[in-house]
This record gives sequence, C-alpha cells and structure tokens, in this order.
Amino acid sequence: MNLDILQKAANQARGLAIDAVYECSSGHMGLPLGCAEIGAVLFGDLLNINPSEPRWLNRDRFILSGGHGSMFLYSWLHLTGFDLSLDDLRAFRKKGSKTPGHPEFGDTPGVECTTGPLGQGVANSVGFALSAKRAAARFNTPEHTIFNQMVYCLAGDGCMQEGVCREAMALAAVLKLDNLVVIYDSNDITLDAPADKTQLSDVDGLYSSLGWEVSTIDGHNISLIADTVARLRSSKNGKPKLIIAKTIIAKGVPEVAGTTKGHGEGGAKFWPEAHANWGLPSDERFYVSEEVRSYMASLRARREEACRAWHATFDAWSKANPDLAAELSAGMKACAEGIPAGETDKAIPAFDPSFADATRSAGAKVINDIAKADPFFLTTSADLYSSNKNYLKDAGDYSPENPTGRNFWIGIREHAMGAICNGIAYDGLFRVSAATFLVFVDYMRGSIRVAALSGLPVTYVLTHDSVAVGEDGPTHQPTETYSSLRVVPNLDVIRPADPEETAGAWMAAMERHTGPTALILTRQKVATLNDLPVEMRRQGVLKGGYIVRKEKGDLKAILLSSGSELSLALQAADRLGDGIRVVSMPSFYRFDAQSPAYRESVLPASCEKRISIEAGVTSLWWKYVGLEGEVIGIDRFGFSAPGNQVLEGLGMTVDSVVDAAKRVLAR
Repeated sequence: MNLDILQKAANQARGLAIDAVYECSSGHMGLPLGCAEIGAVLFGDLLNINPSEPRWLNRDRFILSGGHGSMFLYSWLHLTGFDLSLDDLRAFRKKGSKTPGHPEFGDTPGVECTTGPLGQGVANSVGFALSAKRAAARFNTPEHTIFNQMVYCLAGDGCMQEGVCREAMALAAVLKLDNLVVIYDSNDITLDAPADKTQLSDVDGLYSSLGWEVSTIDGHNISLIADTVARLRSSKNGKPKLIIAKTIIAKGVPEVAGTTKGHGEGGAKFWPEAHANWGLPSDERFYVSEEVRSYMASLRARREEACRAWHATFDAWSKANPDLAAELSAGMKACAEGIPAGETDKAIPAFDPSFADATRSAGAKVINDIAKADPFFLTTSADLYSSNKNYLKDAGDYSPENPTGRNFWIGIREHAMGAICNGIAYDGLFRVSAATFLVFVDYMRGSIRVAALSGLPVTYVLTHDSVAVGEDGPTHQPTETYSSLRVVPNLDVIRPADPEETAGAWMAAMERHTGPTALILTRQKVATLNDLPVEMRRQGVLKGGYIVRKEKGDLKAILLSSGSELSLALQAADRLGDGIRVVSMPSFYRFDAQSPAYRESVLPASCEKRISIEAGVTSLWWKYVGLEGEVIGIDRFGFSAPGNQVLEGLGMTVDSVVDAAKRVLAR
C-alpha cells in the first residue's frame, strides 16, 4: 500500500467534491470531505471491483447509505476508472446527468442501489449480504469458489438513527452476516445540531450488545483504516462488522469544518483556500494529478486481471456443474427480464372447482407451485408466515446453519424487510417476496417507494385485506390502504377475486421486471368463479380488468369491483336482471396500460351508468364510474365486530349494490 499516493488521491477526491458542489451551488460536501481517507482505502486499494465490468458477479458491493454525500461516490468512481468523466462530475445535479443529487440505481455505472432516505442503504446492505451468503452456499463447490464477495456500507449519524437501520442491523447479527462491513462516519454532527442532542455516545456498547464486532478508529488515518478493514473482512466469526470512524465533517475547510455548516453547500465558496490546504492548484477546479491517474490505471489493470481469473474459474465451474449454472442463469434472467406469464401459468395447476377458501390460501398453493419450477424464488415474512400463508414447504428456513433455505424469517421488522428485499433485488440473483398484513404496509412504505423508483421486481404479499378482518377492529382494518398504494408510480397493485385470479396475479408479478407488485389477499373465504374458464380468469388479471358476466340484451349498466366484493356485484346482477354487465378490476395499473380499444370493449363510453363496489375509500374509482355513476365504498375507519357484521354495518351488502344500481338506472 502506497500511503503517500493514497493521501494525494484522498485530497484530490475532496477537490472534485467541493468543486462539483460549488459548480452547481447545491449539494452536500460534508461527507465527501470527511470520508476521503476511507474512500482512498476502499476504492484505492481493498475493494474487489472491476470498472470495466461494473456488475460482474463476484465484485465487492459498496453501498453509500448517506446518499446526500453522492459526490464521495462519484469522485471515487471517476478516479478508479468507471465510465464517469470529469464532464460528468461538472454536470453534478444537472438534468439528465450521470451524477444526480443522490445516487440512482441504473443511472451511474458502479452505483449498486438508490440511496437518499437515510438508513435505507444499511438495510439494503443486509439484503446484499444475505444474497451473497445464500449464493455462496448454493453455488460454490469444493472445487470452485465463485462467490466470496464482501459487502461494504458507508453510513452516517442520520442513517444510524433511523429505525429501518436499527431493525436491519439487529437482524444481521442474528443471521451472523460476517460478510458485511458497515463503516460509520461518526462526525458527531447532524443537519441541525451536534449529534449528542439526539443520540447516546456509547455506540460501541450498543452494537456490541447486538452482536456486532465493533472497532473505533481515527477515520483520517489511512494506515489504520486499511489495517482495520483488512482484519475485519478476514474475520469469519459469525459477526457483522462495524467500524466507527471518527471523522471531521467538511475536513479541510476551516471555516465550516466540524460544524453543522459543513453539511451542505455553503462552505464550497472557500474552495480556493481548501485547494491550497490539500496541495491542489488554487486556481484550477476538477484537478487530478498525473501521479494519481497513473496509480489508478495500474490498480485498474490489476483488478481486471483478477476479474479475468475469476471468469476462468466460473467457466470451469459451469462446465463441471451444468445444473447449478442453469439455475444461476435462470435466476439472473428472471430478475432482469421476468418470467413469461405462460411459463408460470404452466407451473400452476388449475384449482379444483370445489376449492373454497381465502385468496391467501390460494396464494399459498400458487407460490409452492412456482417454487417447484423456479428454485431461485425466495420468501420473507414479518413474523406472519402462519397468517400470510406464503411459506414454501420443504424449501427450508434460512439460517447461519442452513444458508440455502428459501424462507427468510425477518421478525417483526416490516421496514427492514422491505429494504432487505430491495437489497436482494438489486443484487439480481434471486426473486423475492415480502409478506405482512395489508394494514401494516405503511411500516414499509418508504422501502416500497424506493423499489418502485428503482424498478425492482419485489412482490409484496399483503393479506387481511379489508374490514372483514372483523374483531381486531379499525387498527387492523385497512380502508384507505388499497388506494394509497395504487397512487404510487410504477407499483402494480393487484386484488384478485378468486383462486384463479390469484394465480393470474402471481403470473403478473413473476412476469414483471421493471417494478414491484403488491398482491392484496383476503383472510375470509371467497366465492370461486367456476362458471368462467380458468384461462379467462388468469388472462383477465394480466389485462387488469375484464368482463366476468356479459349482459343479456342491451347494455344498461356496469358493475365494477375487485377482490372479495366481486361476489356482491355478481349477486346484485342476478337480482337486477337483463342488461347488467359485471367487470372484475383487479389491477388499475394494468387496465390503464391496455389499448384504448380493449378498455372501450370492457367499459364502453356509451354506457355511463356504472357502479363500483370495493370495501375501501372511494376516491380512485370515480375515474371509471364517471359523473353518472355511484361508488359504494368505505370513507371512514371501521369498528370491532365479527367481519360480516362490519361489512353489513358499513354498507357492503348486495342490497346496497342493488339500491345504487336502481338509482343510477332511474336517472
């Protein structure tokens, strides 16, 4: 290790960061300046990465959890040879640049995941580490090691205070993820005030008690950082690693260093003086010396050679283990491209017509059929496998002793579960689902939003979907939740009505690779639409909406519904007589994506007399019902009573539908 050149690289990375922040008069320079020596050790020496192949399978993963410090990551990606030019750095935070304000997955080579909401990156890192552990256990052989990567995460005081971080770190210790190193940028400053206003000082004691191996070091001592990281990454003692790196925020800018003013862009105006402090030209921005360039070029050559050696091992492993190689390839393809609905359809036998149970129970059968066909399919649950029914039988529970298990027990940690699943999805080796009650989805909403933003193919299994939950009362009865999820961009929310629609919902989820899917399932039993062909129901879900009962004679009115309330619409149609069409609308997202011709065939503009029925808030249904129609729903919280009494008390009855239809028809 060349300490002199690494210190020069650290100072030049500082220069790039402060120059970019000054150039756009926006951003956060505190972390990039305070953590420069950490970056020098990781990117300038220890990380097993290849800028020429940013996504090669056995690379070390680096996650910047404090995403506001994005110029830290961009500077080091540039210096180490990733496809990120000085012009890209000059375009920091500008429209269409490869250097957005916070790191965005898919925008910048070398960025492993989207970070910005604090704490997400730490929890994502746990997902990456889990993916790595399972990949190593599943695919490595005595003759060939193809997975032995480490996961590194840089987090700050803000990250460490977030609940999602605490949840994930507690679980990481239980699961003995000793392939995870979290470096805590402990500069004792948060945005508004010194950190001691809001946090205890004994961080070592806290995380040691949780089961982490903890070291506290000077975060500006390159030699000490390197020795500590090297020691901890080689320690296979079953403990995740936490390095508490004591740093100075905005180091090198005396006017703001060590203060709250060092967090943002305000200190960037002192760049000429800062350059002088770092041995950089005081009249030149975006400076990188030829000495540093030369060192990084030689380092890149060594990394490329190491990657080539790994590829040789991988090729030998593939020839020796064709079944494992096929499984790995299939998993990666399923993550990147999805699984054609027809393939999943073949894996799911038709339900017996006598099946009479909740859609959660139908989902249990479906996921086990999928799991048999797709060994890369994994599940997680927030301590609700017994209730959500999404458990993979005979697939094993993941544990340090059984790292090939496919069921991950997360504990009562919904937010961490969502962010951990995002980490697994970012890694791109396994397809994963996350299960909880629908009403508790709000605990993981931040992670769902990031999954939608990043286009991650995570599937959420959300059961106990309505006021029919009953006696548990309004705290457990979702009314606003369907709609609140439906307004999240790029989230497909599917509420199936019967077993075959549930199969179609899973076909849709597994097909999707550009974003997440939320499956909304019942606890109570639902009617099975046995008078409709299996294919019609499954394909109808793929289209988002379809006709389940064609009107007799001239079309007079349309009843629209989703999930368990579809049975109310069908019963009402029986009583209303000829001219009534019934439409199942399991997915607004999918229906809205259909061609105008298809949507017109289901909801013809000529028929303005429409009634929707769903046991939730009414607001989103009006776009389908129009001004001449009515919406039957629940624009309030529920109450505690048996489920059928709650439904009746809140107007979710056949009589209510019939009465509404009569009013609409009379207009």
